[in-house]
Amino acid sequence: MDQAVWRGAKAPSLDDFEAIAHEAYSRLPEGFRRMTAGVIIRIADFPDEEIVEEMDLESPFDILGLFQGIGMAQAAATMETGQFPNMIWLYRRPILDYWADHDETLGKIISHVLVHEIGHHFGLSDEDMERIEASVQ
Repeated sequence: MDQAVWRGAKAPSLDDFEAIAHEAYSRLPEGFRRMTAGVIIRIADFPDEEIVEEMDLESPFDILGLFQGIGMAQAAATMETGQFPNMIWLYRRPILDYWADHDETLGKIISHVLVHEIGHHFGLSDEDMERIEASVQ
């Protein structure tokens, strides 16, 4: 491979990663996206130390994404005062590390993490999430 192609190459920035995540989200089935209205997608390099400790992770590289909030199965009909909106965190550095070790596109990996974390929001089974992933173009 021509090394000149790689001389200017850099890992996607947080902004680039956010654009890739929104593109991946836009490719999810329309009905699925409609049901996720109000879920906020955030990008960070790593989970914060509190998450690492709370989840008893050996390393911040041990988690690709996280759903934070109240899943639909546990949610009340209306938000309680002071309740934060549901959020999905995508962790850029662990995802890039995973990408480097696997033969999948970055977009496909991000789609997988989004579907998995959104699946937590809905209380979906692994089989349900696999069907949704299989329908992504």
